Amino acid sequence: MSDGYRALRARQGAGARWDDPAAPHEALLLARRGAAYFARILNGLADDALDPRRRRVIVAQAYGARALAETLAAMRMERPAPAVDGARRLAVAASLPAHALRHLVQHAEAHLSVEWRDLRAGHWARALSVSSQQPVPVRDLPQHRAQVVWQAALDLAAGGRLLDVPEVLRPKIIPAPQSG
Repeated sequence: MSDGYRALRARQGAGARWDDPAAPHEALLLARRGAAYFARILNGLADDALDPRRRRVIVAQAYGARALAETLAAMRMERPAPAVDGARRLAVAASLPAHALRHLVQHAEAHLSVEWRDLRAGHWARALSVSSQQPVPVRDLPQHRAQVVWQAALDLAAGGRLLDVPEVLRPKIIPAPQSG
């Protein structure tokens, strides 16, 4: 850790949250930058541009972050993962007003970032069942999340460009057709 980094941590105090040294920092950065990019694209859309297709993209992205955060919290606290009725969540959230959709995205990403920061080295070394798939190493989840959120930004078809996607993720991203 550099002297500048140590000084910053000292200034921010004991209450500041930091990613564990064992965390996959590059993948977390990709995911967090993707979330910021998604939010920028979303916030650039007028409320009346949030058609049903875009609402599905927005809600799926937000609830994906929320479900991952809840699963990580359960793992960290040694509790069973919560059961999630994804179809019901999507149906309810798709009918939310535009400002509520935007807040849902913001809060879900903040929740996920907090959960990542609360993970310690032992948590990053574990495997976790996500979406009834085979267990996935927890340290691979930020990279997967990065791919999902960057893809969602393009899927909004609202000005997101493949050239904006970090090079390391581009081979796995499918360009979306652009529309008004």
